[in-house]
Amino acid sequence: MRDPEDQLDVFPREMVLRRIDPERNMRRFYRLSVEPDLFGGASLVREWGRLGRKGRQVSEPHVDEGQAINALMRLVAAKRRRGYQA
Repeated sequence: MRDPEDQLDVFPREMVLRRIDPERNMRRFYRLSVEPDLFGGASLVREWGRLGRKGRQVSEPHVDEGQAINALMRLVAAKRRRGYQA
């Protein structure tokens, strides 16, 4: 039997995206991470703002880590459609 620590993580638990467009004076970041909470669930923590500055932060509670990772993947797909890159 394999140790879970040795297995490759298939789904990301953290993503950092950036959108830089000098013509529009746009230098943005969007950081997503899945964090365990105190009640056995997981939270998706989103932070966004202008590069080089402190951003805004929101935490979304989810029942388990799987749901939080699904929400992370949906947000990453939406942000990539809007021009953000890893």
